[in-house]
Amino acid sequence: MSVQATFVATLVEEWLRCGVRHAVIAPGSRSTPLAIALAEADGLAVHVHPDERSAAFMALGIGIASGVPAVVVTTSGTAAVELHPAVVEGSLARVPLLVCTADRPPELREVGAPQAIDQSHLFGGSVRWFFEPGVAEGFPISAWRSLAARSVAETMGSPPGPVHLNLAFAEPLLGEPDVLPEGRDGGRPWHQVIRAPRRPDPSAIEEIAEVLQAERGVVVAGGPGTDPEAVSALASAMGWPVLADPRSGCRVPGLRTVAAFDALLRDEGFATSHRPDVVLRIGELPASKVLAGWLARSGARQVLIDRDGAWLDPDRLVDWVVSGDPAAWCRALAEHLSEHAIAPLAEPVGGGRTGAWPSSWHAAEQAAQGAIEATLKRVDASMSFGGQGSDGTNTEPAVARRVVETLASGSTLVVSSSMPVRDVEWYSAPRPDMRVVANRGANGIDGVVSTAVGVALGGGGPTTLLIGDLAFLHDANGLLGLARRNIDLTIVVVDNRGGGIFSFLPQASALDQERFEQLFATPQAVDLVGIVAAHGLPALTAHDPEGFDVALRVARETSGTHVVVVQTDRRRNVTAHDEVHAAVAQAIARP
Repeated sequence: MSVQATFVATLVEEWLRCGVRHAVIAPGSRSTPLAIALAEADGLAVHVHPDERSAAFMALGIGIASGVPAVVVTTSGTAAVELHPAVVEGSLARVPLLVCTADRPPELREVGAPQAIDQSHLFGGSVRWFFEPGVAEGFPISAWRSLAARSVAETMGSPPGPVHLNLAFAEPLLGEPDVLPEGRDGGRPWHQVIRAPRRPDPSAIEEIAEVLQAERGVVVAGGPGTDPEAVSALASAMGWPVLADPRSGCRVPGLRTVAAFDALLRDEGFATSHRPDVVLRIGELPASKVLAGWLARSGARQVLIDRDGAWLDPDRLVDWVVSGDPAAWCRALAEHLSEHAIAPLAEPVGGGRTGAWPSSWHAAEQAAQGAIEATLKRVDASMSFGGQGSDGTNTEPAVARRVVETLASGSTLVVSSSMPVRDVEWYSAPRPDMRVVANRGANGIDGVVSTAVGVALGGGGPTTLLIGDLAFLHDANGLLGLARRNIDLTIVVVDNRGGGIFSFLPQASALDQERFEQLFATPQAVDLVGIVAAHGLPALTAHDPEGFDVALRVARETSGTHVVVVQTDRRRNVTAHDEVHAAVAQAIARP
């Protein structure tokens, strides 16, 4: 019997007691003991991916979807280094992730042994906890279950995030486990950490409620995971609009919801006339620089409520940082304001407040949504002339709006950073019964395909990924083995043959076209459909809006994974954005 095999079998059994249900394994020799223990465990779904970087992002996606860490396992050496991007994202996005890197035993380090690098504290400050128990024979049996239980508890702390266990394995790597050390009665974890939500202190509620006693205020609901009902109740009590990020869950149809805030605030007249006196921010800011600039210039008092008290204040203008459950705070503030309002903000209507301020926001939102819809239809119609082989006749704002509009109830949308997340934020209309997630911790475009696969595996239900061509190519290895995974995933690739976001930057006009294309546009001529086909996946190409609707419907109505490649044009895309913003400005200027 092997002590090493018994050690890892104990870790796995204890992780199951703690609620872990998924493991992602990147194959390698040194990690053999742990890989076998995971594969032989009952009740654990094991996913194998040959690319460590993709494996880590898959595990991250599982954590995003389920709220429970997945275990990701690699062998030693540079394989462990490949996990770093996902670890950074998990840290900044506050996603639980249990990273297990195999290592050489101490006697093989710093002597030129193969695949032996310094893996101690490999991920620096990006992990919530690091532990290195050494070889199993030297680590006391009495501590095995404690190590496993604590590693899960640390990933789900406040804030959640990655934990790194660096596990040294000695030859022989194969062995049979002995009887495991006994666990707690009833299948309980060795350590149970109770994190009762902090109830808002009455004196703090009174202080913040007094700050919110203003007619001209806005709620900025950032992502992710805000309770829409609690936010709506507070906004109704205050008579304020809710500027809702799609990831927040608050972008639902209603009198208070303002989804077109980016387009509205691009109009200088509207932005000036609608400057708030108070801003209540919930969680991180949306992607819109226009919104961030408007808030910074407003001079408004700002209150930030974040579940972990994170310092989400890049402009350093927040007056109050509140640490606690946003839903509990919103409900408590709404109740207090309803009972102790210093003066009526407006006449109560239907349990809420109305007046010139909220009415003007609602009217502007309605006008903006109508202008966005009409303009995108007109622009798409005017550009639909090329057909097969054209440079691209879809507009990216229309693609984003259509993807959101046609999602089935209960679906999850994964959005890539760069332009897709902005197009969804700026142009999608409010709708209920969907979830939007994105890797906005570090705002990178790496690992997005793999993250979406992990979200689908982790219980995200029918899942759609909206991604640009460069991000798709960056994580093309995320397609490896995807044809064999039992998930419903539709991948919509916006193919503008390069980096579309750079066309909106000053570099696009300041540099001559050749230099701009060389250094920023990142032109590519890769056959994306060919890449998809090489992985045994079905792919459809959409050259125009009608073709896109057909392809999207076919992909979503058929089980499994499907890829829709949507042809667009970078230069025309800039024009389409400008036309939409001009139409919104014209619509809200009408009496």
